Amino acid sequence: MGEISVQIADIKKFWEAKEEEALSSFATLSTRSRGREREEPECELRNCFQRDRDRIIHSKSFRRLKHKSQVFLSPEGDHYRTRLTHTLEVAQIARTVARALRLQEDLVEAISLGHDLGHTPFGHAGEDALNEVLQPQGFRHNEQSLRVVDFLEKDGKGLNLTWEVREGIIKHSKTLAKELVFSPEELPSTLEGQVVRWADVVAYVNHDIDDALRGKIITEDELPACALQVLGNTHRERIDRMVKDLVLNSFDQPVVEMSEEVREATEILRQFLFERVYLSEEQKAERDKAQRLVKELYCFFVQNPDILGKEYKLYQKGVSALEQSVCDFISGMTDRYALYIYQKYFIPSSWPGEGRRNTD
Repeated sequence: MGEISVQIADIKKFWEAKEEEALSSFATLSTRSRGREREEPECELRNCFQRDRDRIIHSKSFRRLKHKSQVFLSPEGDHYRTRLTHTLEVAQIARTVARALRLQEDLVEAISLGHDLGHTPFGHAGEDALNEVLQPQGFRHNEQSLRVVDFLEKDGKGLNLTWEVREGIIKHSKTLAKELVFSPEELPSTLEGQVVRWADVVAYVNHDIDDALRGKIITEDELPACALQVLGNTHRERIDRMVKDLVLNSFDQPVVEMSEEVREATEILRQFLFERVYLSEEQKAERDKAQRLVKELYCFFVQNPDILGKEYKLYQKGVSALEQSVCDFISGMTDRYALYIYQKYFIPSSWPGEGRRNTD
């Protein structure tokens, strides 16, 4: 073999030049990032957004997503989505849209992978419970996701992500409003962040319908016919229609959005999910149990803060109030760990005696 003449720095410069040449004028170039809160030496090989993506993937919070609920609480079936598979589906959809729009894929991927790091156990049932007990500021998973990457990872040091990824994380979430029309204040300033915001909608609307059908919560016949006429009759057709519509309606435009027809059909499906799945009577009993469990854990740990993990004792350093530290601890739990902790502190253990007495 001959001598290798290329240098690592040359490879990075090559791809930076490709960005300038190939990406849209609306794209966020890695060389023009607003930077990090704490300055640090650049990686010789990866751009700043690739580095953020890698930090997220290697974080503890990301690994825990595999045991956090998406819609169904602690499902026993192997094929239901978890918070991790939801995250991966968002990343896949977002990258497809970003590439078609000639946007920065690495930034899109980093935001997608980090957008739900702050989600609670038991899905939105856990989030609603913490929002009720943490007053007056309340609890919102998008804000907690930013808190995770800013403070909680790496023993309180955080991941020190770029401004663009952090903004995309905090602004990914939608309100419960029926219409998917966003004000300028709600939208991320980068088109990459806007892509993730829409990819999140496309992912959960479609895969939550798929899971609800699998769980026999709804039937195909119940899906709103007016929405299916626009979007398609199958899971595959609906995703394809939404993604292509986003691309065609947003190509070389300063904002990412669906056409009015497809957006309204998506809103109808989303509202159907809230009424028949998320807030349905069939799910209410389990949702109430999950919320009660989370609230009881919150009260217990506020009264017994010494039990908190060391990385969650920021209140001792004056960084956070005790109540916020308890929420940090609980929101970081997986479903099964929350159940384990609840059983450990609230459910009496059987006495390890000699077995059942023979009364014959």
